[in-house]
Amino acid sequence: MSKLIRLMGVIWVVAAVSACGDKKDQAEREEAAKQAIQQGAQREQKMMEGMAKGVENLEKKMTESKEETKK
Repeated sequence: MSKLIRLMGVIWVVAAVSACGDKKDQAEREEAAKQAIQQGAQREQKMMEGMAKGVENLEKKMTESKEETKK
């Protein structure tokens, strides 16, 4: 009976130690995921701004070419 109690105690200690490590690892993974999401959002925003500038430039060129053909 005492061997069973010792075995259970060892199992509880191992389980407690491993659970603490999981929380730390999980927090690190969550932080890394948040950073990745932020970086992705920033890249997407820059890409959208670049596309908007490209559209503006294209419209400007089209307008200029129409004015030149009218002359």
